[in-house]
Amino acid sequence: MPTKNAACTCGELSAQVSGEPVRISICHCLNCQRRSGGPFAEQARFARADVTVAGVSTAYVLTGDEGSRSTFHFCPRCGATVYYTSEGLEDFITMPVGVFADPDFPAPQVSVYEQRMHKWVTPPADAQHYR
Repeated sequence: MPTKNAACTCGELSAQVSGEPVRISICHCLNCQRRSGGPFAEQARFARADVTVAGVSTAYVLTGDEGSRSTFHFCPRCGATVYYTSEGLEDFITMPVGVFADPDFPAPQVSVYEQRMHKWVTPPADAQHYR
């Protein structure tokens, strides 16, 4: 299994992942736009057993449009989100793709909340698309 390393900007909160993501997605919802500071957020979901987190995080709970809650863990020093967990997906940890700082990270397979997508964004044609 390949090992992937992820870290916040200052390096005080990190994670090591052994194994491949079970899903890579981009989300265009307004919460993800605000949280990521970009027009969408890209994240990779991994089996919880494959992720080892090191360092201290601060947590923030965010309720999505459909009522489910996700707990975002970010570095208390630099503020970068390194991972999050979601209700109903307790066996998984999701991580923003940017924390891997890997330009060879695979493309997203899923694009959600496309009704809120910025008009200039073009998700991969072969991804699953959800309005």
